Amino acid sequence: MKSIYPDKHERELIKSFGALKNEKEIEHFLRDLMTLAEIKEFAKRFQIAKQLWTSDKPYMKIAQEVGTSTTTVTRVADWLYKQGLDGYKAVLQRLYPQKTY
Repeated sequence: MKSIYPDKHERELIKSFGALKNEKEIEHFLRDLMTLAEIKEFAKRFQIAKQLWTSDKPYMKIAQEVGTSTTTVTRVADWLYKQGLDGYKAVLQRLYPQKTY
């Protein structure tokens, strides 16, 4: 059976982010929701996406700077430019609007 995204529970989680009013509330919610290791991993993925978006650095250089593997950089790039639903792009365009695709 094919998995549907987002399902009912995932939609509830998505809506919960929309209910938060500021960065402090988001910070607290993320910390309650995830372990520090999970937060750090997601932060690394975002840093990879940011570097891919704002620079022309090679994957190896990004991996070294972020402290991850080139496989992870490749996966993030794939979601940013090919397979994703443009979630990364929406955020990156708002935070770093000088680069457009």
